[in-house]
Amino acid sequence: MAGVGQAADAKQIASGARDVGAILEPIRKRHDLPALAGAVYYQGRMAALGATGVRKIGEPTPVTVNDQFHLGSCTKSMTATLAAMLAEEHKLDWNAPLITYFPELRSNIAPDLRSVTLAQLACHRSGITAESLPKGMDFKASHEIPGSFREQRQVYAERILQEEPLSAPGTQYLYSNRNFALLGIIAERVANEGWEELITRRLFKPLGMKSAGFQAMGTPGKLNQPWQHRATDRPRLPIGPGRYSDNPEVIGPAGTVHCSMVDWLKYATAHTVGEGGGSKLLKPTTYHYLHTAQFGGEYAFGWIVTERPWGGGKVLTHSGSNNQNFAVVWIAPLRDFAVVAATNQGGGGADKACDEVAATMIGTFLR
Repeated sequence: MAGVGQAADAKQIASGARDVGAILEPIRKRHDLPALAGAVYYQGRMAALGATGVRKIGEPTPVTVNDQFHLGSCTKSMTATLAAMLAEEHKLDWNAPLITYFPELRSNIAPDLRSVTLAQLACHRSGITAESLPKGMDFKASHEIPGSFREQRQVYAERILQEEPLSAPGTQYLYSNRNFALLGIIAERVANEGWEELITRRLFKPLGMKSAGFQAMGTPGKLNQPWQHRATDRPRLPIGPGRYSDNPEVIGPAGTVHCSMVDWLKYATAHTVGEGGGSKLLKPTTYHYLHTAQFGGEYAFGWIVTERPWGGGKVLTHSGSNNQNFAVVWIAPLRDFAVVAATNQGGGGADKACDEVAATMIGTFLR
């Protein structure tokens, strides 16, 4: 594996952030991961940054703090944030039923889905099944739906909206990628723009997230970004970027964003300071809404909302994985603190490693 010193980027460390590569390296080794990266925001600035390990098992090319990592379901709060922008502009309504945004499907939508609201989608209270793909459609077929990504999602919506929910809307928490896929499709419809282009223009560019993109990281056939790995593979084989190396675009709004730790921290920071008026993306009242569970429980608009003593009270968290990567974020608005961590492996201790990074950074800065 590469030496820790190779992971640091002079420009980033010169910005005042502490290089924590040496802290991450023993965690990476302990959990036998290809690479591990993380960053911390604290009291108005990026306070820590580090990356260690290699882009691909069996190759010496080291990761850097500028490398991109897959965020998986941490994408969900980004799609909810995009929807909140459109809600502030009165282009969509959190309390409106699904049927409002799919009028042409009125006769085809399952009766019990017609009253599902956008807020119920974003809090996983729609009752929709946890199965990501429609009945009768496998992984390969979902990648090969004809047309643009937006056209593919229209076909996807038509298929899944015909399926009856597993529980009555609003009554039970049931985590489902379908919820946020539908939320992204509704955003596309009211803005008349594809989700990828829309979220890039409305969220990534204003935050300066230049590394943000979609699907597997890097260029097919090249080692210019971290490759993915599955711990269940024996031997553990790297998964290069390509058409079938990530979840299908039809559920993109639920979990296909990748970016550097620096850029992910910019997004986490916006939510950390948002309720206090420190972000220009949304109104403080809108951030508060996004950070509040609407139907009981702990889930709210792409965040798990809970309390921790180290956070001074309310904290928000989420993890994400496509089974080939893992990522986690924690933010503590009352302590002006956020931490993000990610690895290019799914399973095999990837979750424990990222949690250990977060816990170590929390202990370092908030003790």
